[in-house]
Amino acid sequence: MNILLLYPEFPDTFWSFKHALTFISRKASLPPLGLLTVSAMLPGTWNRRLVDLNVTSLDAEDLAWADVAFISAMGVQQKSARELISRCSQAGIVTVAGGPLFTSEPECFPEVDHFVLNEAETTLPLFLDDLATGNPGKYYRSDDFPSMKTSPIPDWGVLDMKKYASMAIQFSRGCPFQCDFCNVTALFGHKIRTKSSQQIIEELNGLKENGWQDSVFFVDDNFIANKTYLKKVLLPELIEWQAHNRTTTKFYTECSINIADDAELMDLMVKAGFNQVFIGIETPDNSALEACGKQHNTSRDLLENVKTIQRAGLEVQAGFIVGFDTDTPSIFRQQIEFIQQSGIVTAMVGLLQALPGTRLYERMKREGRLRCSSTGDNVDSTTNIVPVMNLETLQNGYRDMMHYLYSPKNYYHRIQTLLKEYRQPQFKSRFRPGQLVAFARSTVILGIIGEERLQYWKMLLWTLFRKHESLSLAVTLSIYGYHFRKVCALHLKKEASLSP
Repeated sequence: MNILLLYPEFPDTFWSFKHALTFISRKASLPPLGLLTVSAMLPGTWNRRLVDLNVTSLDAEDLAWADVAFISAMGVQQKSARELISRCSQAGIVTVAGGPLFTSEPECFPEVDHFVLNEAETTLPLFLDDLATGNPGKYYRSDDFPSMKTSPIPDWGVLDMKKYASMAIQFSRGCPFQCDFCNVTALFGHKIRTKSSQQIIEELNGLKENGWQDSVFFVDDNFIANKTYLKKVLLPELIEWQAHNRTTTKFYTECSINIADDAELMDLMVKAGFNQVFIGIETPDNSALEACGKQHNTSRDLLENVKTIQRAGLEVQAGFIVGFDTDTPSIFRQQIEFIQQSGIVTAMVGLLQALPGTRLYERMKREGRLRCSSTGDNVDSTTNIVPVMNLETLQNGYRDMMHYLYSPKNYYHRIQTLLKEYRQPQFKSRFRPGQLVAFARSTVILGIIGEERLQYWKMLLWTLFRKHESLSLAVTLSIYGYHFRKVCALHLKKEASLSP
């Protein structure tokens, strides 16, 4: 049997990094880890072909070759997913859909032949058994949260690694917290389930054997949820793996702000090769944090926590939200001041959206405040709820906030603020020719052609004389800024075209 593994295209969003990736001649930030895991669970006699629309196109030859198409997607990919499903249907190919988009709203995709929902370790074997007997059902669901000890090593063999900026692996699923706007617990539950350290080492070895030497993203929604296992087992083994293999692999992940409370944990992470964490800060306003169930961010000095993490050697990227019921027009200035003072260069600020399966969604539904379906992109300046704040005030304040944060002067100021606090890890790095190419392109596009050229050169010279060990990071963040401004401009242009 010939199996097409289809991954829809991401729109041009903050986290696509499309404009930044051109500097290093890569097509996408990350591979479709879910599909690679599914591929590893399919019968060994089946032929597989991955078509990731973020790095290549789906051709007529691919459709003619295939018997079945497995499609996985997140909410933000829904437009491209619909187009893929339609093409497969027209070509007479059986479609099997799974992943967050389809698990949340399968009824919105009537053209799909079979849904393998929730976690594939539980539901995919049931579908494969029925398929083998010629009697597959429409829906395969499960309320169980399977042990990750059963999860296979992703099928790296179907992947063209040269097209990606980073690889991805997963250590844990689940989150202990109760944030009402987040669908992580709806998808993966509250109980923390982890792979063994041996599984992680085997996955890293698999990447290394396939020639990968660059960065690896631990896609966990909260990597530090099981601190004891991390400190006693996984991180020491990662440190040993790095030393034994003499690698220069950098890791990055997502975690909660309470990482700042554990100096030992941060030290071990840095020694293991971690140099970046994404944290959901959401807002500096305590009343909003309490109302949305994010109490673990309250009763602490968030600004000092961020600086503590930076001083430990971990660059902080962060998510922020405006549009909570308790927000007033003063929130925009509060958010700006916090982000600028913290030196969080990559600040993903979005309007509050209600995702299916969340407590926020159910509350908005009860209160009659759902306006439409979520786009899945919380930084596209739209919201699917009726906010307490006047909608026009909210959207105008958001646009002004984004313009301020990503204008060259303020963006480059944040880079300097970060570098003043950030302790560059003493971790061996490997020179990559792509770095030289990226720097050369940045000097032309940002330093000569770009509107930010004055700020670009001032920042580079300051870094060269004050924090020369962080020069590579400074250039990388400058390139990110180019991407963010492009996306901001695109959204503003789109809004202008939709205005009456």
